[in-house]
Order: sequence, then structure tokens, then C-alpha cells
Amino acid sequence: MTYRIAPSILSADFAKLGEEVSNVIASGADWIHFDVMDNHYVPNLTIGPLVCEAIRPYTTAPIDVHLMVKPVDRIVPDFAKAGANVITFHPDASDHVDRTLGLIRDSGCQAGLVFNPATPLNWMDYVMDKLDVVLLMSVNPGFGGQSFIPGTLDKLREARAKIDAYAERSGRKILLEIDGGVKVGNIAEIARAGADTFVAGSAVFGASKDSDPQRYNSVIGELRGALAGV
Repeated sequence: MTYRIAPSILSADFAKLGEEVSNVIASGADWIHFDVMDNHYVPNLTIGPLVCEAIRPYTTAPIDVHLMVKPVDRIVPDFAKAGANVITFHPDASDHVDRTLGLIRDSGCQAGLVFNPATPLNWMDYVMDKLDVVLLMSVNPGFGGQSFIPGTLDKLREARAKIDAYAERSGRKILLEIDGGVKVGNIAEIARAGADTFVAGSAVFGASKDSDPQRYNSVIGELRGALAGV
């Protein structure tokens, strides 16, 4: 299995965001995870399309936009134009899940659903043909630095079984992403449960505050080392 590490810029130094993005990709990250919160769907307010557009010139790596907003459809084309490659959203934040997934794909991006810890996975059963990514939250969304919720491992296994069964029927691959509390000490266990794409915010960006552009090499190397043993 190919594993992807997607540091969340929610934990980066916002005064040096372009530099942070460049450095973390140079240190071996695969994606940039972009957390969009509206202070309505979740109790926090973060960043929007203008920031996505601003960081796009700093990397050719995929930008993975996680929309924690309600409503969803209005802002999807803005992020597509700003340079997003992947756009995911919460099914309970959309009035028409199938239509929103279609809008994302018609905008030229890969599309996915995000499941909060208490959100059942059966939403995905009816739209598998439009899914490129399934993202499971292993914390309650809204803030970085939270601890991994252990019950997410069983949910990962359930999602992996659904995805694998669909892949066998259709030949289409859907990525299974995890977000929240991922660190060196638990990433192998999370991978064994079925995840192939890992969002890590504070574990990566909180690793070092010095000025060395390669300062993230060590923690990303440790994450990959743990995955190599799976």
C-alpha cells in the first residue's frame, strides 16, 4: 500500500505560511492539508480561498481542502479556482450530498466525504461512484492538538471493508484518510486498521520552531519509519 502524509497547516506558523508549506514538502510530505472552518459548522474560524490561492505558488504538491462549513456548494468553485486538488466535506453540511460531490468533480477536483466520530458511514453507500477520498475524523473537528479517539480504529476497519468491496466490484480506488491526533506513536496502528493517508498537524509543525528549512525531516522520517513496519 502507498501511504501519504498530509501535514495540516492549521498548526503551521501563519506569519510564514508559504515558507512553511515549501519546507514541509521539501522534508518529505506528500500533500498539504487545508482546514477550512466557518464558526458555524464548527466552533472556530480559520482560512478561505484567498489563502489557498496565496500558497499555491509555493508547491506543486496536492492541496487537500477539508471544508468544515455550512452550506458547502457556494464555496466549492472558489477553492477549485484557488488551486485545490482535493475537496472534502461533511455530509450533514450539504443539502444534497450527491450534487455536492458532482459539483466538486465538475470543478476539476477529487471529491470526498468526511465523517465525524459520531457520524455513521452509511452516507457513503449511495455515492461510492463519486468518491475519491473518505476522511474519518479521529477527533471532534474545530481545533488542532487533540488526542486520537481510539474508537476510530473500528470505524476505519469498517470503512476499509466498504472501500475494498467496492474496489473489487468496480476497479476504482478510493483513498481512506484519517485526521486527528496522528503521531509517531500511533500511526502504525492506524495504518493497520486501514488508513492510507494521514493528516498530521501539531505532530509535524509542532516538532521544531528553529529556522532550518529541513527541520521537519526528522519527524516525517519517523512517521515513514513507523509505516514501513506495517
